[in-house]
Amino acid sequence: MIKKRNRPFLEGIVIAITTPFLFWGTLFSQENPGLEGEWRYIGGNASHTRYTPLDQINADNFEELEIAWIWRGDNYGPRVDYVFRSTPLYIDGLLYTVAGQRRTVAAIDPSTGETIWTYREPHTTRFDRGMRNNYGKGVTYAEVNGSGVIYTTTPGFFLHALDAETGRPLENWGASVPIEGFSQTGVVDMLPDLVSDWEPWLTSDYDYDPYEGIPRELGNLSTSSPPIVVNGVVIVGNVHEQGYYQTRNENIPGDILAYDAETGEFLWKFHVIPRPGEFGHETWENDAWKTTGDVSSWAPMSADPELGLVYIPTNPPTMDFYGGFRPGDNLYGTSIIALDVETGERVWHFQTVHHDIWNFDNPAAPVLLDVVVDGVPTPIVVETTKQGFAYTFNRETGEPVWPMEERSVPQSEIPGEQLSPTQPFPSKPAAFQLQGLTEDDLIDFTPELRAAAIEVMKDYRTGPLFNPPIQVGHPSGLRSFVSCPSGASNIFGPPSADPESGVLYVPTLRSCRSENVVPGIEMDDPYDPMTTGETISDWVVANRGDFMGRGPQGLPILKPPYSEIVAIDMNSGDHIWAQPNGDTPERIKNHPALQGLDIPKTGVPSHPITMVTKSLLISAEGGAGAPVLHALDKSTGDILGTIDLPATGRYGMMSYLHEGAQYIVVQVSSANYPGALAALRLP
Repeated sequence: MIKKRNRPFLEGIVIAITTPFLFWGTLFSQENPGLEGEWRYIGGNASHTRYTPLDQINADNFEELEIAWIWRGDNYGPRVDYVFRSTPLYIDGLLYTVAGQRRTVAAIDPSTGETIWTYREPHTTRFDRGMRNNYGKGVTYAEVNGSGVIYTTTPGFFLHALDAETGRPLENWGASVPIEGFSQTGVVDMLPDLVSDWEPWLTSDYDYDPYEGIPRELGNLSTSSPPIVVNGVVIVGNVHEQGYYQTRNENIPGDILAYDAETGEFLWKFHVIPRPGEFGHETWENDAWKTTGDVSSWAPMSADPELGLVYIPTNPPTMDFYGGFRPGDNLYGTSIIALDVETGERVWHFQTVHHDIWNFDNPAAPVLLDVVVDGVPTPIVVETTKQGFAYTFNRETGEPVWPMEERSVPQSEIPGEQLSPTQPFPSKPAAFQLQGLTEDDLIDFTPELRAAAIEVMKDYRTGPLFNPPIQVGHPSGLRSFVSCPSGASNIFGPPSADPESGVLYVPTLRSCRSENVVPGIEMDDPYDPMTTGETISDWVVANRGDFMGRGPQGLPILKPPYSEIVAIDMNSGDHIWAQPNGDTPERIKNHPALQGLDIPKTGVPSHPITMVTKSLLISAEGGAGAPVLHALDKSTGDILGTIDLPATGRYGMMSYLHEGAQYIVVQVSSANYPGALAALRLP
């Protein structure tokens, strides 16, 4: 039995109103797309296009932009580091964001960067066991009975509703949480709703302790992205420990939860691992559905309020790189799921990877566009993936917009592993990154460098996309397998899109991974507080391959470009242009082996950060790039202007119109600014 501790009061709600602030004008519903100058979702809108129709900042004046203010995220706790990912909202004259390991919610004056109020959840052991605590991507907004409400989820798996003007917990909302220091209103403990029909919990001898949460023997989960509010329903995703850190078979599924935006009442739950009698249950063989977990929706969700649908990207089931204990295709792992927001029922789904053992989770919010395909107006949803595809569907019916082919893929040699014989390949759009690895993909600045790279490649099992892992001590003597790409599209640089032209802009990184698979007993640490489950897996991953780090003479082992922005016309599925992200790094320009050579513009090895305006594509170079912001021509990718940033741009950016001035806010990080928001405006 887990017994509740008598824990002294540590921290309560922190609310600081530093200046009087009144809301003028009308509060609009959260779904209203016509609010000029506002940014009501972390992706700009429910379609998650990261688009603003503002055009005060344009090609003619872009280079006149100046820093208006900098807001420091490291003021809100240690370890802000370089993973600050919260994109602010701008609604009715205030900015809203989260910062720090504790996901402190802050309201910020959009003119000065002054903090108006803050809110922080009291401490629990559940917070200590939270995963990716510092990865909070923002908050959610909706209007309830004429007043604005901010919704936020926390590492401890609580849902909070706050008055948008004051930051105080919403009255008569949610349920009392019996933990010292918690507000008696404005909060929901979501764990009881999650485990209420979960067999491992129901058949256990544990008593629920809201301070401790789920016992580690059964599993653990947290949150990463904010919820999304659609037609009065708050839909909540979740996150688990990264699969490449896991060593045990058991975990809790990341079921999707929904709550009434007005009252906090629990409405419905969608089982991401289907139970008996549910669609897809047969894809879990040997009763693996009972104990296997993960399948979380850690990336942000998007929605179509008119259709009443929410679109949920998911990640693989428990254990990246080995799934022998969970034979079958494993729905709804690594899938796109369209749910009815009123009932939680599945309307359609598509599994982008069957029985995923490649860490090919869907890493970005699905993007919604209205396009014209072959002369027919078509509402689409597109998911850009780590394997370099842009999977595209009619967002109402789930039908692929262009033909989808199930192709044969290599099979595993790991004892006990049963891979799917086929995987889905879209016919359009073409892949936006290299897939698989051949000698033609290796560095070729000189014949000597190419020869050295070929020698390195001989130590690895290479092959096409979906190249399966091999174990340490493989009879061939190979060092490990190589999987390319490893994160063509990833959370570090989400895609953006122009809803007027139907063009999708995909930030992409050229990279491969090369882990080994080893017996689980070699990697298991029973004292690691993040360890979940009881059964040590036969095989787990160990990061011992290091293919990317073995380039000749310290140079990258792959050909450039090392990263790009790729523009895809989603009306036709055709690529329009591709431009390297950033210039050639100095260590390559000045490398002794390359002196006298005409090195092309290679780009830098990080995902670019993008946002679309009425007239521009705006881009930052990411963590490996220069601390600059570019204005690009949307039709060609040519750079029209560049300005300096105080630090390198990270994850996302946004724009808003306040008191007649357009602002651009970029998330930046460096040693001097370890997690900050930099706001720019014209003089």
